[in-house]
Amino acid sequence: MLYNKLKRLRKYLLFFCDFVIWNFSFYFSFAINRNCFSLKGYEPEFLKSLIILNICFASVFILFRLYDKIWRYADIEDFFYVGLASVIANFIFCACTLAFDIHIGIRTFVLQAILSTFAMFMFRFIYRIDRIIERRNFPNKAKRRMLVVGAGEAALLMLSEFSKSPNNSYIPVCLVDDDNEKIGRRISGLKVVGSTSEIPYICEKYDIEVILFAIAALPMPEKKRILDICARTNLEVKIVPNIYNLVTSSKPVTDEIRQVEVEDLLGREPVIFETDKYGQYIHDNVVLVTGGGGSIGSELCRQIAKLSPKNLIILDIYENNAYEIQQELIREYGNSLNFEVQIASVRDKAKIEKILKEKNIDVIFHAAAHKHVPLMEYNPEEAVKNNVFGTLNMVSLADKYNVKNFVLISTDKAVNPTSVMGATKRICEMIIQSMDKTSKTNFVAVRFGNVLGSNGSVIPLFKEQIKNGGPVTVTHPEIIRYFMTISEAVSLVLTAGGFAKGGEIFVLDMGEPIKIRDLAENLIRLSGFVPNRDIKIKYTGLRPGEKLFEELLMNEEGMQKTKNKKIYIGNSIKFNQDEFNEQLALLHKYSQLNDKNMIEKTLLKIVSTFKHK
Repeated sequence: MLYNKLKRLRKYLLFFCDFVIWNFSFYFSFAINRNCFSLKGYEPEFLKSLIILNICFASVFILFRLYDKIWRYADIEDFFYVGLASVIANFIFCACTLAFDIHIGIRTFVLQAILSTFAMFMFRFIYRIDRIIERRNFPNKAKRRMLVVGAGEAALLMLSEFSKSPNNSYIPVCLVDDDNEKIGRRISGLKVVGSTSEIPYICEKYDIEVILFAIAALPMPEKKRILDICARTNLEVKIVPNIYNLVTSSKPVTDEIRQVEVEDLLGREPVIFETDKYGQYIHDNVVLVTGGGGSIGSELCRQIAKLSPKNLIILDIYENNAYEIQQELIREYGNSLNFEVQIASVRDKAKIEKILKEKNIDVIFHAAAHKHVPLMEYNPEEAVKNNVFGTLNMVSLADKYNVKNFVLISTDKAVNPTSVMGATKRICEMIIQSMDKTSKTNFVAVRFGNVLGSNGSVIPLFKEQIKNGGPVTVTHPEIIRYFMTISEAVSLVLTAGGFAKGGEIFVLDMGEPIKIRDLAENLIRLSGFVPNRDIKIKYTGLRPGEKLFEELLMNEEGMQKTKNKKIYIGNSIKFNQDEFNEQLALLHKYSQLNDKNMIEKTLLKIVSTFKHK
């Protein structure tokens, strides 16, 4: 209680100390100028000067707001203002004494200025040093020795926060930076000991236990290069977000440090789409998102909400997911966003028709689907019922109720499929291309690869396995996949909808595919472990329906460019419409009978490129 009261009185105590300093400085200057510490015979002159001195110094120091600063965190700029305030106060004091015809001697003014400025500097400097020593002497027995990568603004902010908090888990030891001018110099008392290429050597030399990547803005290829070097140390690597997030976050800066994510290891810049430009078809229209509670569907809802729809309808069969995105949008937009949640299955044609009939929907994003490859191998009838005939329900009703745009969320697994899930998604693409030929609705599909962090994806599984001590399970040492972030995937979907003329299958240029084994090894290393020593990697064999290599286009489709160099269009593959309709009818019949054998045979007939394993 007493300590808190003293904290509140701190600025008044600081003012009192300054008051004592400038008064004693003047007394000593006055006495030295007269070679006598006695004031006898000079009392009136001294007292008049002292009154003017206190008025001048108090006024200037208060105007400079020097007592609003927290001096234990003072920097060079704060000390500069102290010096400037002292010089101005002394100048005004000199001018006032001359104006009032008080003659105390020029040497007194000079000594007063030097002594008062130096004393106030030293008082604050000693206080600042004392606080630094106090912080450096925090108990370090439970702290991990940290190397900071980067010697810029983000590093400075982090070092400042580490030095303030006795409860953080790290003790920064040194820094590295690729700017040659910084090497050998110090930031917040820590030396920049080398470049990023020397990280493994420096970690060994300084007995480093954890690495903090503190470069807030860096091109992705360069970021990946440095993180690959960090991974070779087999130490845990932490990363800081961008400076804006650090500054605007309500959390302590140290809480913003996060684990390295797979996005950091992609080695390419995130693809940015012009959703504001090509998302005008969303503005002031009624938009329905099926599967709106899923990872892709919920991100669609977030980005659609920014484009000011007339009404956003979130449709999902799983109420928990739907509730989560509902609450998130309420927190974000309150009453400014008009939206609603419908709990329904795309299999329920009657319920879907009721919604379309009542809501006058303009745009549909169809994300609802069963996507888990191995599960659908064991439950092909469910994949067919949900993916194929759920899509057929949505497509036929979109046509019936004159929906303007219909965007199907597809997958690279639809290309030359080896799984039931992939085959059903290829049939979905065929359905929308077929319907587009006769309908006024623009039907298009958007095809992309694996989405980082989506429900059921491999990355959350790897993280959980690492957290539990392993093993990390990889199906095959040579398996590769294309990856993109959820926000990229959704931006692609929204932009493609703006490009749509009808019948297209849009494909994203996703860069180079990534070997899953390399991904697993890097995640293990960057978590502070050695692959196959601390955390085992176990190869489990390809799962039912799984491919070694995914493809984005079939040979027959070719590739057309769009206005966005990262988006391409696959050419339509012709097929016999009557035969397709007949086979769909048979597929519906066998799915209702739950006849797995006949379902597979029918899928093989419909999708000529289906090679079931």
